[in-house]
Amino acid sequence: MPLGPGHPLPLDVVGDFEPDVWVCEHAVTLGGGAASHIGRTTPLSDQGRCLRGEFPGKLRRGVSTGTPRSRGVRFGIALAALALATAAGCGNAAPSSGPVTLNWYIFPEFSGAFVKSAAACSQASNGAYQIKIQTLPNAADGQRQQMVRRLAANDSSLDILGLDVTWTPEFAEAGWITPWPQAIAQKVEDGTLQSMVNTATWNHRLYSAPFNTNTQLLWYRKDLVPNPPKTWAQMIAMGTALAKQGKPHYIEIQGAQYEGYTVWFNTLVNSAGGQITSDDGKRVTLNRSAAMALNTIHALANSPAVDPSLANQMEDQTRLQFEAGRAAFELNYPYVYPSAKADVPDIFKNMAWTTYPTVKPGEPAHVTIGGIDLAVGAFSKHKAQAFAAIQCLRSPQNEIQNAVLGGLPPVLESVYSDPKFQKAYPMWKAIFDTLKQASVRPKTPAYQSVSLQISYTLSPPSSVSAKDLGTLRGRIEDAINSKGLVP
Repeated sequence: MPLGPGHPLPLDVVGDFEPDVWVCEHAVTLGGGAASHIGRTTPLSDQGRCLRGEFPGKLRRGVSTGTPRSRGVRFGIALAALALATAAGCGNAAPSSGPVTLNWYIFPEFSGAFVKSAAACSQASNGAYQIKIQTLPNAADGQRQQMVRRLAANDSSLDILGLDVTWTPEFAEAGWITPWPQAIAQKVEDGTLQSMVNTATWNHRLYSAPFNTNTQLLWYRKDLVPNPPKTWAQMIAMGTALAKQGKPHYIEIQGAQYEGYTVWFNTLVNSAGGQITSDDGKRVTLNRSAAMALNTIHALANSPAVDPSLANQMEDQTRLQFEAGRAAFELNYPYVYPSAKADVPDIFKNMAWTTYPTVKPGEPAHVTIGGIDLAVGAFSKHKAQAFAAIQCLRSPQNEIQNAVLGGLPPVLESVYSDPKFQKAYPMWKAIFDTLKQASVRPKTPAYQSVSLQISYTLSPPSSVSAKDLGTLRGRIEDAINSKGLVP
């Protein structure tokens, strides 16, 4: 395809240059179609502008004269500009003298779906790059800690980063990830679930590309509950009635002092029509909707329908309680479906699902979205290749493979109409409907502190009521402004 006006040429030209001067080269077409380049020096702060295409050229590091140091220096243009700037997938990259290695830091994925995607994209790149998976720790906190430590040291080996949906603002604000060039950012956004695009955006710029998503559904026993509840009040009433009959009646939800509890609270606040913080993450916006959320937690925690271990419940504990036959309801992620199928067939045959109950009758629930976004490390020496590889990794074929093998819901809307995905995910429509109405967690660089303050202030759930709203508001304000002590 022809290169349009102002199209960025985000080439990564490697060599041994002075670190404080960058050269933004402009492609100029000469007579007969031959290409030449004219150089301009730019201050270090303008490197992002060149990469984003605000200067119509490609970026390389060099001395002010454009001359490399005297010792053995070579320029290695890894990919053709047009292929990398316009490639919609991974098969359009032009060959080079040898593939560069792209380190992909991602959470442990045990089905093999990511390994297959990395291998397929590497092969389809036509020798431009080879994706090497670098497995992060199992826990999200450990994943973040490892990447933060490396990025704080300007580690250039971090090419592709698998970020939790809450990390993009923090990493962008710290200068650890590279914003997507505008020409290909639009390709990422088109056809992607808007709620996931929201998680990948900071200060109106796309800093990461949605890769997979996740959301909770309401799972219930259809032998106990012929007609599932639409609201929290209805569900608590049903659980209470079942308790009086001596039947399984627990409502399983995550109430331990950790991130899952914050997710529950965020879902309730948004479902009641509010938000925890403003869109820019600078102000606390807790109001009457937050009071409704707190009263909902109080109502469950002090009802006969509550699991006595609510204050210690995480996702897997709620799954196990449901599989043990003690619960009538479970708010959890789709992974519980294949787990019950394999472990408790008698309960599985009566296991059904529906969308998450809402707080306000007649209004849909806005369930907190989860998932992973892929970003390009700010210190990577192979940014252009990394942008191309990410586009390949999130292709429809790979999205379906991740769903079928790994159980990870896709971010591309078109995949939800694909028969292969629908067969693997019989609850696909409930998931899709939920994702279209999803909410995001507070978008702030201080999110980790905000989450800790929420789960700390609201623990244990049995003590929660609307009277805690003032205390909670003050502690979140302190977290945003880096004041006080983090629990």
